[in-house]
Amino acid sequence: MHKTVVIDIVGLSKSVIGANTPFLQKYIAEKHLTTVAPLLPAVTTAAQSAYLTGKYPSENGIVGNGWYDHAECEVKFWKQSNKLVQGDKIWDKAKQQDPNFTCANMFWWYNMYSTVDYSVTPRPNYLADGRKLPDCYSQPAELRDDLQTKLGQFPLFQFWGPGANIKSTRWIADAAIETEKLHNPTLSLIYLPHLDYCLQKFGPDETKIGAELQEIDQVVADLVAFYEGRGARVILLSEYGIAPVNNPIHLNRLFRENGLIQIREERGLELLDAGASKAFVVADHQIAHVYINDKSVTEKVKTLLKTVPGIELTLDKNEQEAHHINHERSGDLVLMADENSWFTYYFWLDDAKAPDYARVVDIHKKPGYDPVEMFMTSKLRAGYKLLRKKAGFRYVMDVIPLDATLIKGSHGRINTKEEFKPILVTANKIDKALTPVDVYQVIWDSLTL
Repeated sequence: MHKTVVIDIVGLSKSVIGANTPFLQKYIAEKHLTTVAPLLPAVTTAAQSAYLTGKYPSENGIVGNGWYDHAECEVKFWKQSNKLVQGDKIWDKAKQQDPNFTCANMFWWYNMYSTVDYSVTPRPNYLADGRKLPDCYSQPAELRDDLQTKLGQFPLFQFWGPGANIKSTRWIADAAIETEKLHNPTLSLIYLPHLDYCLQKFGPDETKIGAELQEIDQVVADLVAFYEGRGARVILLSEYGIAPVNNPIHLNRLFRENGLIQIREERGLELLDAGASKAFVVADHQIAHVYINDKSVTEKVKTLLKTVPGIELTLDKNEQEAHHINHERSGDLVLMADENSWFTYYFWLDDAKAPDYARVVDIHKKPGYDPVEMFMTSKLRAGYKLLRKKAGFRYVMDVIPLDATLIKGSHGRINTKEEFKPILVTANKIDKALTPVDVYQVIWDSLTL
């Protein structure tokens, strides 16, 4: 098989390729760029899973970055076991065809307990005293130690949250290069998240994100030069583009006002009790899953949703089939926002009663995706919290604002404008429009033709 590297440049679309990305602009002019029809939902885990299985969410089960677990009555986001992705992956097929084939997965999601040969993924240490320490997980286990000895500790707090910056993306790129030198895999999958941060914060406004575009451009240039120097075929792609938005929609608050969700109060703060709610919403960027525990309120829910400005699609289980998202994990209803809107997870009506996790970076406790985690209320407050940490005192890094209007870019929907669609760049011209599941074949062809 032909040595291939697939570099996932998160959020890259035609809208941001230009003067601030001189390498990408020149490289694309020499190769071939094809846009990919966005997946429903056009979010990280679902898009990646479609690319790697050649199957839609209706078959591989990845209906979003998170969903409601009916058995445990909990909303679960950002789980990591590859066994959640149903069906064979591209590396499984390759191993069957060529016993010498090996694969390295560098930070694509669902990257634990996978059948790849080499994997590295974020995995902090959660200590008994409540502290969270930066770390990563690898297979084989000693790969983590090799990489952190050479590159330093994985910069978790620069990977997500208000401190997110180019350091995490550069670490991942350098880790991929080191893994290549150590193990020479046939297929390398590399995830570069850098643009995800600035584009959601500011939208595709090059006057505000020019520096970040230049930073990612240099990382990609370095990776391409390295892998081409080793005779690899290079594929550049993205999972989605990020378009401007200005209208956050708070559906759980609406459901609460209409007696549909159950709230528990603990220590004066409110928690969403999904299992006890008649109906509730799991928000994921511009997509939302509506789970209806009490089927007698189904028509009430549908009627309520018709009153909400900013919802473009409402799909019941039958209608989900046409969009390939019907699965036991998908909501009883799947919603898609219009181009200017996105969905929040917020369910409280008074910020003074917001749960404690609302003001911290906590991607696992929140019953929905929260892009506001990229902002902080005060650097002075954050500095005070860090001083408490260094002094050995208990502390809570409660510096995340509760203002959803801060978010200026989002993704997740289909029917996007051409300049915001995900892209794929290859050496060979592709003479057809690409669906998300076609990306699997493009990677396979690079390996085998």
